[in-house]
Amino acid sequence: MTGAEPNADERPFEVFFAEEFASVALIAGVTAGDRAYGEDIAQEAFAKASAQWAHVRSLDKPGSWVRRVAINLALTGRRRRVNETRVLRLVGEPEPIELEIRAGDPEVWVAVDHLAPRQRAVVVLHYFEDRSVAEIADVLEITVSATTSHLHQARRALAETLSSETLKTESPKTQSPKTQSPKTEPRKDAS
Repeated sequence: MTGAEPNADERPFEVFFAEEFASVALIAGVTAGDRAYGEDIAQEAFAKASAQWAHVRSLDKPGSWVRRVAINLALTGRRRRVNETRVLRLVGEPEPIELEIRAGDPEVWVAVDHLAPRQRAVVVLHYFEDRSVAEIADVLEITVSATTSHLHQARRALAETLSSETLKTESPKTQSPKTQSPKTEPRKDAS
């Protein structure tokens, strides 16, 4: 393409969309706490990218731009989502659609769903997309220090949640010696 900026994304929008949509939808869904809503958010983010494609394609990382838009929509759309949920409760819930594409331990993902939205975004970008802390900071437009802090807080919360869930589900016979209650023998007084 003659006259294009050196870092311009040469892909047509349709190819960009096809290659990036599933990942952006997952990130948005995890951040928002709802997979189906994540697809709606991703569609909105891609609509914005399409409307500004000449600008977006000229960015160093158009994929990061659309992820940032999706994450911001997920974070700011929570109030609107609460109102929509109230209306759905009044008129009845639709049949759930299984859109789960997350691999791995379901208990881990349930724990991720309980994290703060920004922590969910950092976790999914780091572990699902295998992005570095610097890349995550770039996508979220926050400092590397803030990204590291969110990741640390998320890991700590996940460790606490998952270790307490593990202890709740283990019976005394299956607990390791470290987690079993010590048996106490009656004290014998020396006479």
